[in-house]
Amino acid sequence: MTNDPKATLVRIAGRVQGVSFRVWTRGQAQRLGLTGWVRNEADGSVTALIAGPDSAVTAMLKQFWLGPPGASVSSVETESASSREVPSGFRITK
Repeated sequence: MTNDPKATLVRIAGRVQGVSFRVWTRGQAQRLGLTGWVRNEADGSVTALIAGPDSAVTAMLKQFWLGPPGASVSSVETESASSREVPSGFRITK
């Protein structure tokens, strides 16, 4: 067993841009002690890389379905990611 955090790449679709989804994601991730990043995509979706303890990652994946006020999430797609790609802290990228 390894001490590496669980890392997951997430694509959130729906009405997720123009509703402060990235700022909300950063706040939720910091509250849960997760590291990673979040960014808007050209197709209107949001992509996030989240890493941390399994329970915190699971909690964040549930939160993505709720989103901030004004958001309407239609899908949350996940795939495993390498924890080596995860930065320290949590940041909003382009």
